[in-house]
Amino acid sequence: MTYDVIVIGGGPSGLMASIAAAEHGAKTLLLEKGKKLGKKLAISGGGRCNVTNRLPEEEVIKHIPGNGRFLYSAFSVFNNYDIIRFFEDLGVQLKEEDHGRMFPVSNSAQSVVDSLLNKMEKLHVDVRKNTSVKAIHYSEEGHTIILSDGEKIETNAVIIAVGGKAVPHTGSTGDGYAWAKKAGHTITTLYPTEVALTSKEDFIKNKDLQGLSLRNVAVSVLNKKSKPIITHEMDMIFTHFGISGPAVLRCSQFVVKELMKGREEIPIEIDALPDHNEEALFREINTMLKKNPKKTIKNIFKGIVPERFLQYILQKNNVAEEQKAANIAKESIRAILHDMKHFTFHVDGSLPLEKAFVTGGGVSIKEIVPNTMQSKKMHGLYFCGEILDIHGYTGGYNITSALVTGRLAGVNAAKEVSGR
Repeated sequence: MTYDVIVIGGGPSGLMASIAAAEHGAKTLLLEKGKKLGKKLAISGGGRCNVTNRLPEEEVIKHIPGNGRFLYSAFSVFNNYDIIRFFEDLGVQLKEEDHGRMFPVSNSAQSVVDSLLNKMEKLHVDVRKNTSVKAIHYSEEGHTIILSDGEKIETNAVIIAVGGKAVPHTGSTGDGYAWAKKAGHTITTLYPTEVALTSKEDFIKNKDLQGLSLRNVAVSVLNKKSKPIITHEMDMIFTHFGISGPAVLRCSQFVVKELMKGREEIPIEIDALPDHNEEALFREINTMLKKNPKKTIKNIFKGIVPERFLQYILQKNNVAEEQKAANIAKESIRAILHDMKHFTFHVDGSLPLEKAFVTGGGVSIKEIVPNTMQSKKMHGLYFCGEILDIHGYTGGYNITSALVTGRLAGVNAAKEVSGR
């Protein structure tokens, strides 16, 4: 049997590509090696599915630090606002939450997945689950998909939408890179992004702060001259192996890239009080000390930072919690405040790519036509989603990239076929 378009991979970009190809009149087949479609969508946003982000286009692209600028052409055809309209037309009502994140009103990722599957059914997209692709044979006339059981399926166009190597239990195990290479594509170095970081510092090994969450702190990755490469102000958490949480995940790719350059340890600086000026705090605390000479130092600082963090900083600066305000040196106060504003330690790595939320690296975007997602190396070959060397922060940005590139791949694969 011959198809106009075969899409490999049933994640967000693959589902979108199948719908777009079928809408444009292509006889479409979707192949998925797992037993479920939309597995990554179903677990995204904590099972609520953060489908996209409502921030202005410029901002969305800024939140895709891994080659986001490549998406300018794609966004001129189909962007984040089009995604919102697309889902509302499918009957999925969306609501906006913090930082422009868009979620289904139902708070259920499954309702998003179901809306896509229903649309595919209406468009008569053929779907084969539990079907692994062993190889793709490219030729001048068309391409042949060879399945694991030896079956061969002919097609005029192939869309590779198999994801990267992050979150492998959803089926993203890096299968597509070999097929891309066979067509003449370059795969840039793969590395984990949106990933927890590891540290060998004593306070981590001793679990002094394990489980402690810090809210709205500024986390910075420092360069060799101790200047910030990047700063993100969000929540974070200390773990038994290092640090994690939203601010850390966003900073992680910058750490990984520095380590890839050969640096062995990267300094991280935490400002636990980003809205306060250090000098003004020092004057404020000094006034309190003078007014309350009998108060313990622990009570003077109470509520400024979480108690466990304060205990650790006092201990680090050899100040007893019960020490009275009257007996404390100004230098000690300065040192304590400096630690609250510039808590610095080293990280030496990250969890492996399999434990990351997003894959950095992939099929080189230099070899992809930016407004169609077509391969510059092979006719009738398209790429979309995380297999491309594009990655964003969590918050609906990666799904946006997947849906936009999927849309373009589907539309243009169908057009190429009908044009032939």
